[in-house]
Amino acid sequence: MKATGIVRRIDDLGRIVIPKEIRRTMRIREGDPLEIYVNPDGEVIFKKYSPIGEISTTASQYADVLSKVGGRPAVICDRDHVIAVSGISKKEVIERRVSGSLEDLIEQRRSYVLKDNDQQRFNPIEGVDRYAVACSPIVASGDVNGAVIMLSSDNDGGGETATAEQSALVQAAAMYFGKQMEE
Repeated sequence: MKATGIVRRIDDLGRIVIPKEIRRTMRIREGDPLEIYVNPDGEVIFKKYSPIGEISTTASQYADVLSKVGGRPAVICDRDHVIAVSGISKKEVIERRVSGSLEDLIEQRRSYVLKDNDQQRFNPIEGVDRYAVACSPIVASGDVNGAVIMLSSDNDGGGETATAEQSALVQAAAMYFGKQMEE
């Protein structure tokens, strides 16, 4: 654990303010759920809560099926990190941060489908040189929780677009995870 040098007092209602710099660095937004942990040494630890992380085993299995049926690498992420991946090396992608472009897209609750080669592409995962061909946000109980993404193949040469079936698969997967989190 790394000390920040910042000290805050608890107010009379038991609240504490997390400094803006830390919220920005850790991508903590207003309304984000935080899980509270305590350890025997008396430390209190706040960790961002990810509802998708709760169903990571199911997400992993679904990513496998999605990749096999769709014929492309598939990724399932929460609002900050990749949770499950199939079709490419897990070491290369798992736990990587999502890009600002993907963050903006899912925050706006918009789906994305690469329909033609002239359309602007975006890389959904920081440090991974693959672009999204289809992406759909996971929405549960009115909250955006993440996204399901189909990525470009390894040997694409820059000419890949999404088929209607791949787009439908991604949307169906996002709806499925939204329903799973509501239950």
